[in-house]
Parts: sequence; structure tokens; C-alpha cells
Amino acid sequence: MMVEGLNYEIAGRVASVTFTRPESLNLLTGDILIALGCITGALADRPDVDVLTIAGEGTSCFSTGILTPALRCSLSKEEVLRLIRLANASFDAIEALPQIVIAGLNGMVRAGAVELALACDIRIAGDHVTQSSPEAKWGGFPGVGAPVRLPRIVGVGRALDLLCTGREIDAEEMLRIGLADRIVASDSVHAVLADMARIIAENGPLATKGTKRIVRTREASGFAAARALSDELRAALEWTADVDEGMAAVREGRKPIFTGR
Repeated sequence: MMVEGLNYEIAGRVASVTFTRPESLNLLTGDILIALGCITGALADRPDVDVLTIAGEGTSCFSTGILTPALRCSLSKEEVLRLIRLANASFDAIEALPQIVIAGLNGMVRAGAVELALACDIRIAGDHVTQSSPEAKWGGFPGVGAPVRLPRIVGVGRALDLLCTGREIDAEEMLRIGLADRIVASDSVHAVLADMARIIAENGPLATKGTKRIVRTREASGFAAARALSDELRAALEWTADVDEGMAAVREGRKPIFTGR
């Protein structure tokens, strides 16, 4: 899979995706999102692969997400929504994979990258990791699954806290509320990720894939309705005055004045 900013490999029964542009904070470009969709499409038909890992190079950044304020300001509203729909399709496909998907959070995780991590089955985080969903500060809300997936992991109250304040949390809090399943030293994220993938891949594939299928089936009730509402509200949001005000405030370096319109 030859895409700038992404490396894809299969070794034995483990597939791995690595984001390779830390200088751009591993921004999830349209090409990368398309590549993730192609990868998941291929993996869904690979019974000889049991685990997929997703991480960034180094120790500084997992990803800054899909739409930074600067990028949003350079795109039309239709282009923004096309990118969001593309990300939704890719992340939904990752969650639907029969393989166990493990995210190795090797550094900062922000905005749409949080939503990618939420689509994974297991999250390993370095003890230096920070995570935030700042979209509300920009006048919007996460449109790629966070309002749908986050409450089932951390509960409704904590989800509303994180999404409506946009506050940044550290690895310790991530572990405490369930956003990270294991915390490891910052320089050992990749080694622990590879080791966990190897252990799972050595176990019975009918056992691991069957367990995931049961767990996801149990959680599926209500997901489709929530996803449809998220898509509807996010599309409508793009044409509101609040979104325009949020982007203008970022450009002008001031605090936004939201009116709820």
C-alpha cells in the first residue's frame, strides 16, 4: 500500500499500519483515509491474518486527526463533509474487521485521531500520551464517531465532559476511565504493541475472532441509529454561524463568540 504518510505490512499473522509523517503530526489526509479503507477491505477477506496494529512512528505523535482549524479554513464546506464521510467509512470498517485491532498510542492523540483510536478494540498508550477532542472549542462536535463510541467506553457523563469541555487528559486519566487498556513506558509502546499482537496471533483464530464477534454483537444495539443521527447533525452543523465563528476566531487569534445559530 504505497501512500505518503502511511506504511502497511503483513508479517506472519499480524498486519501493521504505521503513520510516518510526524513532521505533519501524522495528519490523516484523504489519501490516508482511502488507504485505510482499502486495507480494511483486503483484511476482511484474509483468514490468515488475526491482528491489525495501528501506531505512529517514534514517540511524539499518534495523530493530530483529520481536520485542523487551518485545514478547515482552506476547504469548502462540501469538501469538509466529504472528508468526514470518508473518515466515517474507514473507521467503521476498522471497527467491523474480524481481526483484533490494537492501537499503539505513541504520543499526542487529538480530534479525529481520538475517533480512530475509539474504533480499535484495544488501546495501549505510552505514559507520556495526552488526548483531547477540542472540536467544541471550534464551534463543532466530533463527526467521526466519538459521540457514538465514547459513551459506551467511559459512560455518558464522562463522554459529555470530554467532548463538551474539549479538555486534554493525560495517560493516567485515560487508563482510569477506560480510554487506555494498558499504560507502558513511552519508549516501549511499539515493543509492547508487537508483543501483544504476537501473543494474540499465536492463539486460536476461531477463539479470538469469535470472541470479538460476540462482544461487538452485544454492543451493536442502537449503534446504527446513533451513527445516522451523528451524520445528520454533523452535516447540518457545517452551515451554521457558530462553525464560521469558530474558524474565524482561530484565524484571528481570539476567543469565539458563539450564538447557537
